[in-house]
Amino acid sequence: MKIKNILVSLIAFLAIAAGCNQVEPDHYLPEMQVTSSYLSFPADGGSVTIGYTAAGSWSVTNLPDYITASPASGSAGEGTISFSANAAKDTRQGSFNLSCEGKSQIINFIQVTQKTEPVTMTVKQALEVIKPLADQEVASGTYRIKGIVCRINEISPSYGNATYYLSDDGSFTGSGISDCNWIQVYRGLWLNGAAFKTGDEFAVGDELIVEGLIMNYKGTPETKEKEAYVVSVSKSLIKIDSVEPENATVPAEGGEFTVTLSNKGNGIYVEIPEGVQDWLSISAIAGNTVKFRAAANAGGERSATITFKTTDGKKDYSTQQTFTQKGSIVDVSVAEFLAASVGDGPFRMTGIISGDYPGDKQGQSFYIRDWSGETLVYRTDNFKDSGLKLGDVVTVVGKRGAYNDNPQMTSGTIEAVVAVVEEVSIADFLTKPDDKTKYYMVTATVKDLLDSNGRENAYGNMHLTDGTNDLYVYGCYPGWGATGDARKGLVADKGIMPGDLITVIGPKGSYNDVPQINGGVYFSHIPAN
Repeated sequence: MKIKNILVSLIAFLAIAAGCNQVEPDHYLPEMQVTSSYLSFPADGGSVTIGYTAAGSWSVTNLPDYITASPASGSAGEGTISFSANAAKDTRQGSFNLSCEGKSQIINFIQVTQKTEPVTMTVKQALEVIKPLADQEVASGTYRIKGIVCRINEISPSYGNATYYLSDDGSFTGSGISDCNWIQVYRGLWLNGAAFKTGDEFAVGDELIVEGLIMNYKGTPETKEKEAYVVSVSKSLIKIDSVEPENATVPAEGGEFTVTLSNKGNGIYVEIPEGVQDWLSISAIAGNTVKFRAAANAGGERSATITFKTTDGKKDYSTQQTFTQKGSIVDVSVAEFLAASVGDGPFRMTGIISGDYPGDKQGQSFYIRDWSGETLVYRTDNFKDSGLKLGDVVTVVGKRGAYNDNPQMTSGTIEAVVAVVEEVSIADFLTKPDDKTKYYMVTATVKDLLDSNGRENAYGNMHLTDGTNDLYVYGCYPGWGATGDARKGLVADKGIMPGDLITVIGPKGSYNDVPQINGGVYFSHIPAN
């Protein structure tokens, strides 16, 4: 087949895929919208509540005799309906209707018992079970979920478990329980609970049936840790044979990379994500080999996950390959870092070490804060033995990451130590020589919030005291790196009052022979009350 014809087929395929994405979910009928169209009842009986928005009068119909609804009817508007089921001896499932304006919203339900083999459901149905759950709540019963592997974090022979994602169509969209199309299998086990031994037991694009407990963990729909295992594997007809270059990385100046596939289906269809088509394109297709070209990159490091699909005429199969393109290190504030997309970078930030992270048993993680915000720097490669401590000022470089939707810097390193801060009393500070490159941390009581002329101000000018010695702070700014108007408003924002105990970081200076902290940076304070 000529390249031209293949590209025309690709464009048609992408258009069809885009059209499919516009299909409205079945629980968003205009006449009767519900927050969940799939209910899961505990085996011992219990209640499940959903929200609704009705365009007119509505009623519950076709309800089985072992389920009750309260209320069972209503008028136009918004509200909630509580459905209660009695105890079940065997797994039972079915559906009933919410009727409004001549249309019926179908509500599916399941009540799983431990004595019955779990019913196999789609990823979408599993999400409907998980969404109403409270944080860290586990759904009653055991579930079997059938889906396509759309992303793999790790298959670990060392630990014998794997973390990966399943979706109904092999795509990966959304970032959490409210908008995602996937479920995470978290540290799941291999066939019938065995340990993973080789690390290549399955690949992206393979179809799995997984059995186990499902839950909402801090906004992530997932299987409970080590409480799920693979029941069956259906290998994809298409897989990655090789990539060139082997590390799947393209230089910042741009260049080509190649993917060679093993394909037992009919044809190869290539999906390039919409957000990267401005810099990534197909340059050639020959048999099962697809060559791509990446444009020069003037920004930070970027990546793209390309999907390859085929079909046997009845079913679609897919696999994926992620490529990374090197880029320049982008200097950002913490707020700009937090606003970036997961995976972007590398970024460079400078700030004060504001806290440690006890969740990291390796002792390589800490929090960094500047004038715009704070974020976790997770497991740098050079923190534990550096001797750095709270209050020290560092520059870090790394990528934007997240864990359970909590932002963090990953693959980070401490690029530079800007200031090693010495903690001193007011009395000790007054003896120090003036030096704008040397920083001190002073903790004392706020005597007043006035400048040297006795006036209130927006820049945090204040006088501190230890009961014997006084110290003038010429500017107490919200955080490291504040400039212009960003230096204003600390006192009002933090509610600082005379009598509070405050910790300020800054260099020693003088004005008219009066010692002062020049351009102090706020670290913390304790209200007097």
